[in-house]
Formats: sequence, C-alpha cells, structure tokens
Amino acid sequence: MLSKIVASGLTRRTFLKSSAAAAAASSLPGAALAADKVIKIGFLAPLTGPVAAWGKPGLDGCEIWAERVNAAGGIKLADGNYSVEFVGYDNEYDPAKARTGATKLIREDGVSFVMMLGGDTWPGVQPVADKTGMLFSTLLPSDLGPDTKTLIAPAEVHPIYNVTGVEWLAENKPDLKTAVICAQDDALGLPSVATYLAAFEAAGIEMLDEPLLFDPATTDFAPVVTKLISGNPDIVCLDTCYSDYVHPIAEQLFQQGYKGQIISCTADFYDQMIAKTSEEFMEGFIFQFPDFDDAALNSDQINFADPNGFYAEFNKRFPGQWGAVSWEYASIMDLWRSAAEKAGSAAPDAVVAAMKDGGNGAHAFGDAKWWGSELFGIDNALVGDWPVVAIEGGKATIKEFRNIPAWYEKHGDLLVKHMKAYDQMWDQRG
Repeated sequence: MLSKIVASGLTRRTFLKSSAAAAAASSLPGAALAADKVIKIGFLAPLTGPVAAWGKPGLDGCEIWAERVNAAGGIKLADGNYSVEFVGYDNEYDPAKARTGATKLIREDGVSFVMMLGGDTWPGVQPVADKTGMLFSTLLPSDLGPDTKTLIAPAEVHPIYNVTGVEWLAENKPDLKTAVICAQDDALGLPSVATYLAAFEAAGIEMLDEPLLFDPATTDFAPVVTKLISGNPDIVCLDTCYSDYVHPIAEQLFQQGYKGQIISCTADFYDQMIAKTSEEFMEGFIFQFPDFDDAALNSDQINFADPNGFYAEFNKRFPGQWGAVSWEYASIMDLWRSAAEKAGSAAPDAVVAAMKDGGNGAHAFGDAKWWGSELFGIDNALVGDWPVVAIEGGKATIKEFRNIPAWYEKHGDLLVKHMKAYDQMWDQRG
C-alpha cells in the first residue's frame, strides 16, 4: 500500500517545497529556562511526502505552543520548571522508518512522550512502545486495541466524529435523500468509509452504490468522478481522502457539472479549491475542521488557549499552510502538560495515570470522557463534542458542536456492524 502511495509521485502543498520541511526534522528549542532542565517531546510523523499535510503543520503549531509555554515559565514539575523542546523525525508515513524514528527518539534523544499521526505507521512502532513503555499518542483511534496500553488518542477521534456532519445534514437539509462515497483503499480510508455508512444509515439516507475504493496511486480522478455521480446522488461524500485527492475530485465534480451537496472529513487549503472551482460551487461544503479565528471557539466550553491568537500567529509564520492538524498536536500537548504538572513528573506512566484520572479530560472542544472499550477494546480515546463546519461565503464557519457519545448511544450497533464489514474492529485488524 505504502509503495503505491510513494510511487504515485503525489506532492503536498507549497510548504513542502521550502526548506522548512528539512528544518522541521531537527530539534525546535524554546526559550531557555535552565540549561539542565529541558523536557524533550518526540514528533514522529510524515513531514515530507504525500501525507505530510497531516504532519508538518502540526509540528509548526507545536513550535508556537512551545514558545508560549516557555515564555510563561515552562512545565512546572515537582523538582522545578522545565523548558519544552520538540524533536521531529520524518517517518514519511513508512512503518519501518517510523520504527527507526521511535527508537532514535527514545534511546538517543531521551524524549518523554511521542506524538504520531498513526495509521499505517503505528504497527511499525508498537513493538518499540511495548518494549520501552513510552507513552505515544495517535490522531487515529482506530489504531487502538486492548494491547495498546501506552497509546492514547486524546485529540482527534477519527473517524467517529464524521457522524456529526451527516447527522447535521440530515436535520438541516432533509431533502437530501441519496448519497455515494469514495475513498482511497488504506488504513485512513476504510474505517472512515464504515463510519460514514453507519451515519448515512442512521440518518435514513440511501446509498446508491457500494463505496468506490480507489488505488492510492490514482492521479486521474475524471473516471472516478464520472462513475461516482452517474446515479445523480444528492450527496457526494469524499470520506477521509488526502488533500491531494479531495482537490482534484472537487475540481472534477465542478467540471462535470455536479450541483449537489459535498461532505468530506477535511477540506485542507479550501481556498485553493475555491480558486479552482468557484465560491458558488463550494458554498455549503461540509467538513469537520474549523479555522481557529471562528468566534464559536471563544465560548466557555473551549479548552484551547487563545485560539484566535494562535491562528493569527500560525498564519503569520506559515501563510497558506493552516490545515486539519495545525492545532491538534498542540492541543494534545495542553493535556500532556496539565497531566505532567498534576503528577509532578514527566515519566510516561505517571503522566498517563494523571491524564486519565477520574475518567474525564479537557478536550479542545469541551469536556470529554475517556472512552472506546466497545469499539476499540480500550478506553484510551478522549471523546466528546466535535464541530460541524460549512464553507459559507468562501470561509469555513462552525455551524454547531455535536456530541459523539450521544450519537453512539443511539446508533453504536450500526457503527460496529459496518466496522466489522470492513474488517476494522480491533479484533479483526492484523
């Protein structure tokens, strides 16, 4: 699978053409508090290649987070204050390179915590996690299982949050009765397909055809889109397609005259999609990741400090590079910092115990609970509210926050059914 992705020659956005990608693979020191009091955090994710948009912007966001924390006095532990420093390792979304990177970060760099995108790279890392007891995080709870004791999913609950967009559509646009879905055939696409199928079934929306699974090496999406819209669906679902797929698919939908609703997990760099299509075409496009200048993020329920300021600073430093993960790794660090300070220690076992104490946690979008045993075999995913986002007037706008556990309580059997059909339950994955 990975070889197909790499062989495709797909590229990310302009930020990958700059020297920043190479610089990100090295340490990012923050303001010094004391030369001998530094906590290192590992950032093990794709920083180059076709999946880099879900790695590199996250490391950029962590750089801003570290500067903020260090300027405010650092991490306050029992034996004093520590500055925080990120050590990046580009795993290129390759399981073997991820395993090498995990070993280096732990053995050579002495990190106290390792953040990952997850997905296809986690199986390469798990033996290292098991052997060392290091605490790892993933953005993909589908990596979780009863034996992943040192893996947590504290920020993104992919793909379960996708049910919120479908639920919102069904309630606010009840005239939409039929749907089709496409996705790349990989560890990111398949669990998301199962989730969308469950959400559409729960909403009473008819699937006109089986999900169209395309090879990750696909570069010509004209025939994909032609087949996808042949039945004139009310809704086209782009699943959790990479940006390099979402963009050409949207362009083809525009060129082939599609007039219906589009829903997608992400819409990274949506301004580029608008430029390639039109503002009118992209109006009402539903996805799951807000811009952090949204006024809705200033409500009392939000647990991300100064989201508007963070967004402004990110765009000042990295113009045009804001995406789905720009804030997520930083939000994980908010949880990690709070737990380390509560425990008075950066030791992995002490931090995870403090983080999960009481069964609840301060998720970026509100208070949430540690959950997952029914679906993942372990309660290591922090699940609560998630925003539904629509493009309106050329700008991402949060329409509503919806509660994931509430949906699961009503429709969990459907999600389990479809996960099993795609061999995505924890006891089915190899």
